[in-house]
Amino acid sequence: MSASGGTKAIMAALGANLAIAVAKFVAFAFSGSSSMLAEGVHSLADSGNQALLLVGGKRAQREATPQHPFGYGRERYVYAFLVSIVLFSVGGMFALYEGYEKIKNPHEIEHWYWPVGVLVFAIIAEGFSFRTAIKESNSLRGQLSWKDFIRRAKAPELPVVLLEDFGALVGLVLALGGVGLALLTGDGVWDGVGTLCIGVLLILIALVLAAETKSLLLGESAGTEEVRRIEAATVDGETVTRLIHMRTLHLGPEELLVAAKIAVRHDGTATEIAAAIDAAEARIREAVPIARAIYLEPDIYSETEAARGADPDATPGGPAGRPSGDH
Repeated sequence: MSASGGTKAIMAALGANLAIAVAKFVAFAFSGSSSMLAEGVHSLADSGNQALLLVGGKRAQREATPQHPFGYGRERYVYAFLVSIVLFSVGGMFALYEGYEKIKNPHEIEHWYWPVGVLVFAIIAEGFSFRTAIKESNSLRGQLSWKDFIRRAKAPELPVVLLEDFGALVGLVLALGGVGLALLTGDGVWDGVGTLCIGVLLILIALVLAAETKSLLLGESAGTEEVRRIEAATVDGETVTRLIHMRTLHLGPEELLVAAKIAVRHDGTATEIAAAIDAAEARIREAVPIARAIYLEPDIYSETEAARGADPDATPGGPAGRPSGDH
């Protein structure tokens, strides 16, 4: 997933959310609607989240250092995880508190046309942002469903923006429903109920984001298709006769580490083996360009050793199988 597509979606969402946040706070000032206040804080939190994603993308581009020899690509995952924390605490928990207070101490909504007008404007603006995120995502997700795209994407920006915009649109509908019922019944409790629903929605989205980004922070292997291409490129049948075992790890959304033990001919000279390794690395990089760090260990394949199975002490946590594609 390219960073450019994610940046375009982030900028569209940031512009929309800043404008919407100002409009919602103005509507709250004139109407006293708790749904407007909760939605205003939600949009403000979303704006901060998009700023975090931009900062994470910028910091991830720093050059590798002796202390961080594989670079800073995973910093994009760190900032995406911070987004889930902000969404949970600032957005979700505040909305729950405000909804509880409004139900406990209800009051009528004044100047109803302010919240209704702002909500309609916000739905249009969020719809534009959501449309941009969908358009950018469609060029990357291929045949994957939206659920699988969010679960399998190695770059966090577009899934985060998609979930935020989706949550924002649903939250606006909930806010509009709460304000509408409060106006129809003359009971401000409905405004508080709508605010509580917004809080629950934001917390659920924050938990989904936290679970997805946690998996990326822990370190995920390459996707199934990428693993297949690496395996096919490693073995040429002449100098490299077999792939004994392999591990892959995403150092960042667009950086992949490949470590493998390969079988070479037993009668090959050191020069021939070194040339075989160099050729295999070149084939892997051609097949999967994001494979930046490649470590190939030559060995002599043994049917007897293979029959014993994988050594559980060879890899922390035990032997690893093929990636399933899910977190």
